[in-house]
Amino acid sequence: MDTVEELSIALLAIEDRMMWDAPATYRTATELERRAAALGDETLVVRARLCRTNMRLRMGELAGANREILEIHEWAVAHDDRMLQARTHLVWANIHRLLGDAAKSLEHSLSSVELLDETATPHMQVWHVTKLADALGFAASMSDARVRYAQAEQIARDLNEPWLHMQVFNNHAYLEHITGNPERAGDVVRRLLAHADEHGFEVDAAILDTVASIQITNGRYAEAERTMQLCLARHETGERDDADALAEYFLTLAKAQRGLGATDQAQGSLDASRAECVQRGLHEVLVRVKREQAELHAARGEFAAAFAMHKDFFEAHEQLRSQQQEAQARTRQAMFETAEARGEAERFREQARRDPLTGLRNRRYVDEELPGLIASDAQLTVAIVDLDHFKRINDQLSHDVGDRVLVQAAKILDAELTELCPDGFVARLGGEEFLLVLPHTPVDVAAARLEQVRLGVGSYPWEETTEGLPVTVSIGAAGVFEAVQRTQPHLLSLADRNLYAAKRAGRDRVVTGSAPLRDAA
Repeated sequence: MDTVEELSIALLAIEDRMMWDAPATYRTATELERRAAALGDETLVVRARLCRTNMRLRMGELAGANREILEIHEWAVAHDDRMLQARTHLVWANIHRLLGDAAKSLEHSLSSVELLDETATPHMQVWHVTKLADALGFAASMSDARVRYAQAEQIARDLNEPWLHMQVFNNHAYLEHITGNPERAGDVVRRLLAHADEHGFEVDAAILDTVASIQITNGRYAEAERTMQLCLARHETGERDDADALAEYFLTLAKAQRGLGATDQAQGSLDASRAECVQRGLHEVLVRVKREQAELHAARGEFAAAFAMHKDFFEAHEQLRSQQQEAQARTRQAMFETAEARGEAERFREQARRDPLTGLRNRRYVDEELPGLIASDAQLTVAIVDLDHFKRINDQLSHDVGDRVLVQAAKILDAELTELCPDGFVARLGGEEFLLVLPHTPVDVAAARLEQVRLGVGSYPWEETTEGLPVTVSIGAAGVFEAVQRTQPHLLSLADRNLYAAKRAGRDRVVTGSAPLRDAA
């Protein structure tokens, strides 16, 4: 049988590593979630679920990942788990980056960093700032991104995390490269390689591919070819890369070989990349293979073939863009429908807990909220408020006038209680009867405040509404400490008993557990 500590360590191994094999990691996370559920540890279950969701995203299931991340984030917020919130925001940032929404990606990246505190792991401290830098770069704020990359480097140095420091270099180099800054990218690569040499790190295949791409951009084709030969060798012997890695590596090698004029070798590398694309269904990489094939035809002077391949590339590019736009639209629609459904459910939930006439909370809300307050707050006071002689208003004037009186009385009660006890709430129990709930308010203190509520109702200018009939209230209050049984029925029965005493004493008064606060008029 697993222990909580053992499962936590196993999950941390997924959370704080760059996991290349998404399907295998997904299976591992699913198994860890099952074992956490068997232990009955909800926090471990949710952590495992987040690992699984992140792998779903890595496998391209954006809509499904988004639905799951919403639920995980809500749990993290409800349980005040800052680190889990930080991790969910980082996954959200990746979802929006893949959807092409740089602004949303940046927003979530910022949240993922803001939530970090002293409990954050070294990996989180470095990696979350690095991903914020990435988001800034994708949002066309490269100058700001460089500040964050420098910050991530400093954190990695301070925490003595040289491996993470190298990953910062890699991301920085890649962003400089794709944003059109080849000299800066080359400088970062030189620092990366010096860092790897200093610490005895073997640079992995994915980083070598980034290095070679930058070398090609700077016209250093021979260096790029050597880098890619080493990259392919590392791929064969190292940790498994992403599914599209080998196709990408052969494509980069082909570009370097074309730059050297070795067109036959370039064609062989390009054919290898194309075969990988076909075998694995890598449509996006295949489009770029077609573009490189057109370039290679042109380099060999085969202009008719280059033109034909360029047309083929253009058609494939447009088809891919159309497919991507359609996929993004489907994902956005799924995300919208999920959010809309949740919003509708929340709206209906709220409506079900509101009185339709007055807009106050209703009995259902009271039944959900009050038991917890009674159990946790020894200074809680509740008060039942009843409109005096309300039947007379309905009988002599009309039920429409009666409704208007109820609505206005509800507004007065709500306004008065908000001022006197902001943490409390008012509910309509039914008919002309209301409940006031005053947390952290002993009954002797509550009695004086309820007297202000009584005066607020009685002093309102009712004449125009009720044609001169007065509107007053009787209030019966009870404190939790008075209740023999700390239950909702028992506490409300005490308040109701005091309400009855107020009515018998002449109405228009507040009665607590001892005696009326005001003598009968």
